[in-house]
Amino acid sequence: MTDRSGAAGVASTGADRALIDTARALDAADPLHPHLKAFVDAPGVVAYLDGNSLGRPLRDLPEKIAAFVREDWGTRLIRSWDEQWMALPTQLGDRIGRIALGAAPGQTVVADSTSVLIYKLMRAAAAADPARSELVIEAGNFPTDRFMAEGVAAETGMTLRWLEPDPVHGVRVADVAAVVSDRTALVSLSHVDFRSGALADMPSITAAAHDAGALMMWDLCHSVGVVPMQLDAWGVDLAVGCTYKYLGGGPGSPAFAYLRHGLQGVLRQPIQGWWSAADIFAMGPEYVPAPDIRQLLSGTPPVTSMLAMQGMLDLIEEATIEQVRAKSQSLTDLAVRAYDEVLAFLDVRLLSPRDPALRGGHVTIGHPDFRAVTARLWSRGVIPDFRFPDGIRLGLSPLSTSHVETVTGVLAVRDALQG
Repeated sequence: MTDRSGAAGVASTGADRALIDTARALDAADPLHPHLKAFVDAPGVVAYLDGNSLGRPLRDLPEKIAAFVREDWGTRLIRSWDEQWMALPTQLGDRIGRIALGAAPGQTVVADSTSVLIYKLMRAAAAADPARSELVIEAGNFPTDRFMAEGVAAETGMTLRWLEPDPVHGVRVADVAAVVSDRTALVSLSHVDFRSGALADMPSITAAAHDAGALMMWDLCHSVGVVPMQLDAWGVDLAVGCTYKYLGGGPGSPAFAYLRHGLQGVLRQPIQGWWSAADIFAMGPEYVPAPDIRQLLSGTPPVTSMLAMQGMLDLIEEATIEQVRAKSQSLTDLAVRAYDEVLAFLDVRLLSPRDPALRGGHVTIGHPDFRAVTARLWSRGVIPDFRFPDGIRLGLSPLSTSHVETVTGVLAVRDALQG
């Protein structure tokens, strides 16, 4: 096992040693390197390269969970709802907005799963203007986004307009401008492509949607916590993101939704649960939605599942999202350099943009044998992410991943590919 600062047993050639030496020098100069100690080291794991799917837990999380059970729940019992839990969805939403989204208070809420929140916002936006009958989405978007769009279109009789952009560089402004019109109700895209890591030009694409009079919705799952953004300043209408990747919320942690102030009380979400009522305890005969961001809630919030992300938000706030982004670019740059030096000659393809300004926090490489290679890597304690049909994603979470760990992982891919 490595402590993410060592690389014993992987530098078998002079080129390997040069890469490891470069990685060590980058780690020595990295202002965020000390934060590695805040995370759990998984026994037997040499390189964890899947932080873009599930982040490592923080070391102090077991005690925080124990304290929650012992005190907030075990001692205060139901009184904790009045004392703190009732406000948690909006308080935590505001923290995410301030630290990671560039969003003023009162526009972000932590609630359901990503899928449920995408449906709520997409369905509300689809019904906003009866004169608009089309929904624009990328054909290669994450399955949940596409499936929800298909469902909303079926419910409302809308027409889906499918974008088919370059698979490496992702959706560009021209792609959107070519399909939007006065029939477009909503454009729904991912900020970072879950396959290639391509980073979309959020402000320009949002402006293109608005030029056509359409609403703009962003899936932030692969960008929140690793790519700075300014949802308010860029005029974003709606957004959804998960919290178990770069925000460290853990398996199944709830997602968040952003709805700009001007659309609150205008759009009406379809899952009218008691938590989104104007007076939650009135138990009245009819549904009257809350006038603020609480209108996006439905059922009782998953309080226990909101615990883990709070420590990660503390860490991101301390480090600053700008420094997190700088390290992310350094890690992915090193991964691309290592690819060039040890993988390209093995007919491995680079499936991510080379320009660090045009990609998010992961690098994708492709080879026909990568499904079998991934199984070999996992058995050797190197954990990347396989994506059909033949891609390996190197997900480099900046606060918990070192440069040495990154190079160790790329060298391990080479060794597993060669047998």
